[in-house]
Formats: sequence, structure tokens, C-alpha cells
Amino acid sequence: MDYDVVVAGGSVAGLLCAREIAARDHSVLVIEEDYEIGTPEHCGGLVSTSAMDDLGIIPMRATLDNKIRSARIVSPSGKDFTFDARPQQVIVLDRREFDKQIAHQAKVNGAEIRVRTSLREITKDGVRTSDGDIKCKIIVDARGVSPLINKDRTGALQSAQYEVYADWIDKERVEVYLDQKKYPGFFAWIIPTRHDEAKVGVAGRGINTATALEDFLKQKGKHSTVRKIFAPIWVKGPIKEFANGNTVIVGDAAGQAKPTTAGGIYSSGVGGIFAGKAISGFLESGKESRLQEYQKEWSDKFGKEFGQMLLARSLLERLDNKSIDDLFESITPDVLSEISKDGSFDFHTTSVAKLLGVKGSVKALQAILGNELRRFLG
Repeated sequence: MDYDVVVAGGSVAGLLCAREIAARDHSVLVIEEDYEIGTPEHCGGLVSTSAMDDLGIIPMRATLDNKIRSARIVSPSGKDFTFDARPQQVIVLDRREFDKQIAHQAKVNGAEIRVRTSLREITKDGVRTSDGDIKCKIIVDARGVSPLINKDRTGALQSAQYEVYADWIDKERVEVYLDQKKYPGFFAWIIPTRHDEAKVGVAGRGINTATALEDFLKQKGKHSTVRKIFAPIWVKGPIKEFANGNTVIVGDAAGQAKPTTAGGIYSSGVGGIFAGKAISGFLESGKESRLQEYQKEWSDKFGKEFGQMLLARSLLERLDNKSIDDLFESITPDVLSEISKDGSFDFHTTSVAKLLGVKGSVKALQAILGNELRRFLG
């Protein structure tokens, strides 16, 4: 059977793209190389409820793992601060169930989904897969970060994430641990999913993530590990072209994950929606210019924020542990209250700027970071 569109990759961006295309009565096939939609689960699953509204998804009971009330950030020497996350309405999703929920939406709209089917080659008439050749007009690449890393390894960090059971987990609090020696360029995290259960992970440049995570867990205390996932994350921002000829790129494959945290449910999901609408416009009009609307829409919504995130990443990667500890000493209750009240989980560089610009720290940071810091704060 021929299709209007073949989507390679059955994760958030690819499935939402397929949902939008099928909703406009175009034939679309999603092929997923793994044996199950939603597996393997690399993601921490954090997202805001406002983002879910934008994605057009009301989480089912099986999809929603947890609600977050606070976030604790810990410095290399153990200094910490906690801010109220309730105004930002952050939830934790079970990604296996979440992806299946979107897959069901796509199926109801008319999309077809096949698992254990991988893209092997883009051909003149469509795609060559492990199930044979399929003719199509448009190919959507939603295969994750692998194609990016094959072209540019400098934008990737290695990560490890374990699902653990432990009595030291606070069910309502996310924790982030900064340490440029242990996790250079990134951090360690604890994302609670249920009572006494969490996703605990680390990422960093040039480290053995398994060893780093085992050391982190050992310091936290007694625990049981029930699942281990090792995967690269992309922190270099979006690629230059989201559409080229008959190929459209979405999600992690397009670099649509946040450069600061590598989270991408919202930004990648919106990318899938914008791509699906643009592809539908192309199929209906035959005008290739309609495909370019996708990148413009995504850039209008996220481009400025992602540019700020990349600058924030450049600044933070250059801070040593002493500078981070000094920064923590300068953070006041008023700053935390302001971040809690006005901060956004999805567009968070304003909060980062407030932390970097707190009274007493900015002068020392400017000595280290120079004009880049002034540019970021300005």
C-alpha cells in the first residue's frame, strides 16, 4: 500500500505529526523500530499542564505518574535552595503510557502504526524499510538523536537513568545536583514518580555515566534498582533545516530538545504538530513553500528562548564549583519567591537570568564570564 506520508519514529513528535496529518484525511504510516511504542523510555517525563493543553492531550490516569510541588537545587559543597513549583503546575508522565495515548489519538484519526519496522534508506519513490519498500510523498524523520550524533558528536552528552525504589525519595520534590567535576556540563537528578519510586540520572561530558550514577546512588543511601537506561542526549539546539526536499525532520532528530535540560516533550511535540499541519498544507496545495512554514512557526515560538538557553549553557559550563557555591550563597528568599511566582517551566531562561544576576554574585561572575553574562542578563 502507498501512503501520503511515512513517519519514521513512534515517539512524541512523530506520533503528534501523524495525528495532525491523519486528522486532515491524508494517509500516514508510523514505523517504529522497537517492539513497543513508548519503549525504551529515555525521558524524565517532566512537563507542565499548560504544555499538555497546547499538545491537545488530557493525561489518562495511567499516563500521569505524579505532581511536583517543589524543586531543590544542590551545589557542589551541599548548599541548597528550594523553590515552590506549584505555580508552574509541573507533572511527571509515564512515557510508555503517554506515547501510547498519543498513538491511540493518531490511530483514531486514521493513522496506521507498525512496530519492529525500521527505516533503512530513503529512496526516489519513498522509503526502504525492514518490511520492504513503501511508496510515499513525504518522509518524516522522527528517529531521535542518533542521526544528529552521527553527523556531530560535539552536541551530545552521555546520560544514564535508573528507576529506583528508596525511602529517601520525596514524592513531591524534584532534586538537581550541580557539580562540574562529577557531571561536567550537566547535573544529576531525582524525579519522583510514585511513593518511594523515582527516576535518578546523571549526564555529563566525557564521563562514565554508569560509574557516576552508581556513586551518586551510593551516597544517597540504600536503594533497589529495577531498570537501567543509557542514552545520549542532545544539547546543541536545533538544526539549520527542518525540511529538505521530501524529508521533514521533527523532535530530537531536529534538535528540538532544550539545550539546558535536554527535555523535549513540549518543544518537540509542538514541532510535530507544526510539521503535521505544514505537510498537510503541502499535500493539499502542492506548494513546497508550505513545508517551510513549519520551521518558521517553530522558530517564532521557541527560537528566542532556545537562543537564550544556548547562551545560558555556555555560561554555566564555564563556571567552576567554587563559583557555583558562591552563587548559591548570594541567593535570597526574595529571589526564590519571585522565581516561584513568575517562572515558567517551559520558558525558563528568565529564571536562570535572575539566579545569575543576584546581588553580590554578578560582579564576581562578570569577572569570570565577561561580556557574555552582561549580554544574557541584558
